[in-house]
Amino acid sequence: MSPMLAGATADGVFKVVLGAAFVLGHTRLGDPLGVPAWLMAVSGVALLIGGGIEIRYVRRRPMATCLRLMIAYDSGWVVASAAALVMAWQGSTAGGELWVAYLTAAPLLLAALLIRTPASAPDSAPASTSVRE
Repeated sequence: MSPMLAGATADGVFKVVLGAAFVLGHTRLGDPLGVPAWLMAVSGVALLIGGGIEIRYVRRRPMATCLRLMIAYDSGWVVASAAALVMAWQGSTAGGELWVAYLTAAPLLLAALLIRTPASAPDSAPASTSVRE
């Protein structure tokens, strides 16, 4: 397994683990964030679905496409986290909701884009293809 594929798979595994934590601990985790328990549970399910699809499809899609989608997802997470922190520092209680809402919508969008992306031909390129294709 190439390092890029291992990293992409680990990204999906992280989403699944975070989703499981959100589902199992939705009441305990939601309270400090100021997020209703139902939103934490829904976000957890979205992360489980998104991470599972990412794990399943990462081997079937061109690595360049997977890398671009993961960079976009993580960049959005950084922006949502920064915005949530700014809101919290200003005394707003909506920062946690913004952060969890991003973690609800973004994994589903990533999963949908992975599903829609055409599959890579297994015999057309070697396993360690360059990302700069």
